[in-house]
Amino acid sequence: FQHSFLCRLSLSTIESIPRMMMALTSTDILNALKTVNDPELHKSLTELGMVDNIVIEGTHVCLDIILTTKACPLKDKIKNDAREAVLALTEATEATINISGKTLTPRLPQKQGIPGVKNIIAVSSGKGGVGKSTVAVNIACAMAKLGATVGILDADIYGPNVPIMMGLQNASIREMNENGKAILPQNHGVKVMSISFLVKPDQALIWRGPILHKSISQFFTDFDWGELDYLVIDMPPGTGDIHLTLMQTVPVTGVVIVTTPQKVALADAKKGIAMFGQAQINVPIIGLVENMAFFTPAELPENKYYLFGKEGGKNLAEEYDLPFLGQVPLVQSIREGGDEGKPAMIAAENTTKQAFRDFTAKAVRNIALRNANMPHTKLIEVVA
Repeated sequence: FQHSFLCRLSLSTIESIPRMMMALTSTDILNALKTVNDPELHKSLTELGMVDNIVIEGTHVCLDIILTTKACPLKDKIKNDAREAVLALTEATEATINISGKTLTPRLPQKQGIPGVKNIIAVSSGKGGVGKSTVAVNIACAMAKLGATVGILDADIYGPNVPIMMGLQNASIREMNENGKAILPQNHGVKVMSISFLVKPDQALIWRGPILHKSISQFFTDFDWGELDYLVIDMPPGTGDIHLTLMQTVPVTGVVIVTTPQKVALADAKKGIAMFGQAQINVPIIGLVENMAFFTPAELPENKYYLFGKEGGKNLAEEYDLPFLGQVPLVQSIREGGDEGKPAMIAAENTTKQAFRDFTAKAVRNIALRNANMPHTKLIEVVA
C-alpha cells in the first residue's frame, strides 16, 4: 500500500514533504538576519547582538531589533531590511519587527555622571553672534523629534537666551519632586534649565569664578533631569571659566562647534577647537556646523548668496580633519522662530527644517559610533 501511495504522488508533492514537516526556528531567523548590516557600524545585526525576543507562531515571526541609539535616523531602513530578509530567506509569511534602542554611554571613571543622563553634548563656538544658541536649541528639538528623551541646559550665565527660543521666557521653577529636586519646565518635548528661571528678567548677574563654579555644579545636582538620552549644553561664547568648569565637572560625550563662514569667526572657532583638545579638557569634537552659510530668498529657494564668504566652515573642518555636519542657511524664518519660541525644527519650512534634521542625524550617528568604540562604554536599554 505504501509503495502504491508513493507512486501516485507527483514529484512536486514529494519534494514539498520535508519543507512542510520542518518547523520554522530561531536559527533560521538569525541566519537570515546575518545578511542585514547596521549601515553605520558595517556589521550584521546578529554580530552586534541587536536581535532579541524572537517569537514564532506557525509562519508568523515577531522579533525586536535593539539599536545603538533610540534616535537612530536610519531605523526605518534597518527595520525594512530586516523584514525583507526574514520573508525572503525563510519560510515566514509574515514578519513583525519592533524597534527599540540601547543608548550607549561612555563611563569615564574620573568624572561623576548625572544620574539618568546617558550623553552630554556641548554646543560651543569661539565667539558670540554665530548662532550657537539657535543651533543648540534646534539640535535638542531635532533629537526629540527623532524619538530621544532630551534636555537642554543654558550655561550662558551672563546672556541666557534659550528660554526665549524655547517659548519659556515666562517660566519659573517652583515645584520639587519627592527627592527634593526642582522640577524643570519643558516645551517641544525638551526639558529646559536656565539661570533666567531663577532671577528677575532684567537682573544682570555680576559673578566671579567661585560662584559660577558652584552654580554650574548645582545645575546638575539640584534639578530633576530624569532619564535623558541626551543633555544638550548651550555653552557661553569664548573659551573661559565656565567651559573649564563644565568639562571638568561632568563626563561630556562630545562637542559640536558652530561657526559662520567669514575669517573673523573662523579664527575664533580655531581657538575653540584647540581648547577642547587640551589635556585638562580633552573632549572629542563630534563635528562642525556652518551657520548662516548662505542667504536664500523665500521666493527663490534655489538661489544662494554667500554674504559671509563661501564654505569657510567646511574648509575649516577639512583643515582639522573634523566631521562636517552641514550648513544652515540664513533665512528669516529661523530668526522669527527663535524670537517667537518656536524653533525652526518645530515651525520652519521644509528646507530649513531639513538642514537641522540632517546635521543632527549626522551628530547622533557620530556619537553612537564613538560610544560603540569606547573602552568604558555601557549599554543602557531604553524603550522606543
